[in-house]
Amino acid sequence: MDHIIRVTREFSFEMAHVLGDYDGPCRNVHGHSYRLFVTVAGIPVNNSNNPKNGMVIDFNDLNKIVEEKIIKLFDHSVVISRDFEKGKAEMLKTTFGNTVIVDYQPTCENLVNDFAGRLYNEFPGGVKLHSLRLYETAKSYAEWFASDNS
Repeated sequence: MDHIIRVTREFSFEMAHVLGDYDGPCRNVHGHSYRLFVTVAGIPVNNSNNPKNGMVIDFNDLNKIVEEKIIKLFDHSVVISRDFEKGKAEMLKTTFGNTVIVDYQPTCENLVNDFAGRLYNEFPGGVKLHSLRLYETAKSYAEWFASDNS
C-alpha cells in the first residue's frame, strides 16, 4: 500500500526589512536570521530501476528549487513595500544595493504567504507543497498550510 509521506528541509538566510507606518521599533531598518522550513508531501518512488527509489523528492532537488525561487532573491537583501516613502526607498536602494520591493508590508506573515506562492507549482509531479514555517526570531514564526488555502 502506498502512503503519503511528508519531508522537510530547513533553509537559513539573512534579511533586513522595514515595516513602514508601523507603530513600533520595526518601522526602522533592521534584520533577522530567518529559518525557513519547507515541507512537501507525496508517495515515495517505488521502482528499483529509478535512482530516486524510496524518495518523495531528492533533498538536492528540493534545495535547488528553494534556493532558486527564494534564497537567491531574499538572502542579504533589504525588503520594503512598494508603498514605502519614495525618497527613503531610493536611499535604501542606494545604500544597501540588494533591495527587494514587494507589493505588501514585509511582515513574517506576508513573507511566508509570498514564499508559498513562489514555490506552490515548482515541484515535480506527485509532490505537493504541504506547509512552510518561517522563523523571524528564535521564538517567533509564521506558518502556511496548503490545507488552509485550497
